[in-house]
Amino acid sequence: MIQTKKLSLAVALAVGFSFFNLTLGQAEEIDDNARPAPPSIGADVPLTYFGPAPSDVQKELVGPYQLLKSGRVDLDAGTITLPLYQGQMRSGETVWYIVTDTDDKGNADALGLNYSPKLTFSDVGEAVREARLDKNFSLVFESGKVDFSPERKVVPGDAPNFFPPKEAQPGSIGDSHYSPLVKITNAGGKIYNAPMIAFNVTAETLQSYCGKTPDYSVVHDKVVSICPDEAEVTIALTPGFSFARPVLYISTEANDPVPATLEGATYAPGLGDIVVGGDDSLWSPVERIFVMVNGITGKGNPQRQGLNSAISDHASPLNVLGGIPTIATDYSPLWDVNAGVWTKKAISEGIRSRVTEEFQILGLVEQGWITGPGGAKYGSTGFVVNCPIVFRFL
Repeated sequence: MIQTKKLSLAVALAVGFSFFNLTLGQAEEIDDNARPAPPSIGADVPLTYFGPAPSDVQKELVGPYQLLKSGRVDLDAGTITLPLYQGQMRSGETVWYIVTDTDDKGNADALGLNYSPKLTFSDVGEAVREARLDKNFSLVFESGKVDFSPERKVVPGDAPNFFPPKEAQPGSIGDSHYSPLVKITNAGGKIYNAPMIAFNVTAETLQSYCGKTPDYSVVHDKVVSICPDEAEVTIALTPGFSFARPVLYISTEANDPVPATLEGATYAPGLGDIVVGGDDSLWSPVERIFVMVNGITGKGNPQRQGLNSAISDHASPLNVLGGIPTIATDYSPLWDVNAGVWTKKAISEGIRSRVTEEFQILGLVEQGWITGPGGAKYGSTGFVVNCPIVFRFL
């Protein structure tokens, strides 16, 4: 058990993201007031009279667009069904994994993956592990194993201060060499985001979970269904925003046990070598994710957002992602967590509201309405989460 009673308030507040649906394998609730309403509302004609969304004509224009094209998105269920890949460790154990992002533009386009040039700069320390492609089109990993047997556990702090959690235990824990990032040494040295879903388990065992709730001591906590015979796995998604556009993304790993627990993700020690705070500067492998701590609460409130709301309302905190493909060029699945706290003055003067885009938040920080936890300077908390983007609604 990982005890967190001695965590500082600043650290504890900074690590709560899209977590507080503690039911394993379930997608975060997609808030009705976060998902865009149909254009027929307030019009004199039905929805069927409207033409296709502009994004159908040009992906950069407004409208729904699936970014991670390698899978099938179910918007009602809040899930994506992705190809399930089988590889093995050099020591012989079976590895089950998905692939979401790469710094190889050609293969990103060909395979429907997210293209992230920034991943090229992630190959430092243990942040990227190596694999070789064998003659059977299978990856053989040099290192990096995951134990999926621990039971995920979060004990919140006493109300109304749910942070810091009294206890936090990740549901899956990587060894000192584990990172989801993989460099294929005999295939151009390109880097792929390949989160592990299960380890050292047979296809027969996993197939028994096809179409039903799996055993989370065997698979990743975000798995909804896994079907090796069909070579696919269904993963729960999380709603948020990017530049005021509602989006869906996957949370698979974090570089610290506490955010990994809260995310329902794997603790990946290798990601601890990723340097944060550089954002879009040269050589930086990360992009920023903005987490509000003390936003407005109340399920159904169109302004609700943040960690307090996530805990009390059991809905997504609606985090704000930086750049994603089609609307920016700086996308990375490695998100540098920036936690923000509304000041007492912002609350008393009615400034506090839902925020949905990066520069809106940075402007509020510049004006003094938002600070870091405990009144600290706003910026990186030091935590990295691996959250591949999947879908944008607008």
